[in-house]
Amino acid sequence: MDQETLGSIALLAIVTLLSVVQNAFFASKVEHESKHCNGKGFQRLGSSAFDRVYIANQNCGHTYPTFLAVLWCAGLLCSPAPAAFAGLMYLFVRQKYFVGYLGERTQSTPGYLFGKRIILFLFLMSVAGILNYYLVFFFGSDFEKYIKMITSAISPLLLIP
Repeated sequence: MDQETLGSIALLAIVTLLSVVQNAFFASKVEHESKHCNGKGFQRLGSSAFDRVYIANQNCGHTYPTFLAVLWCAGLLCSPAPAAFAGLMYLFVRQKYFVGYLGERTQSTPGYLFGKRIILFLFLMSVAGILNYYLVFFFGSDFEKYIKMITSAISPLLLIP
């Protein structure tokens, strides 16, 4: 594998490994809250604090496969740097959602909505990469340079809440 390809994959791998660490953090919060509330091992029934931690962890876990799929598709098919940036933003937003869910549930709504927008951006990057592949394959027209320029210009706009 050449250095350029490896460098592109490394950005996505870093974001993926950070997301694994974040999942471990969420799981440790569930375990801590379970032991704190019950004094025994892991039990699903507990206080409302445990229920909030457990549900927040479950909600984050349900969107995790979708996040990984669109992150890697966008990075490999379109442009790795904007995809990695969007992936990092998604991890921050997911942290905000998790912490917000532990407080009042209305505090988690901004993180949830922002996360949906980032997933949509990664999805659109993936679709653009697939369309470009087929345009090259069937018509010989390569728009990769323009797609990378557009995604690089749009990705900082993800910072706007």
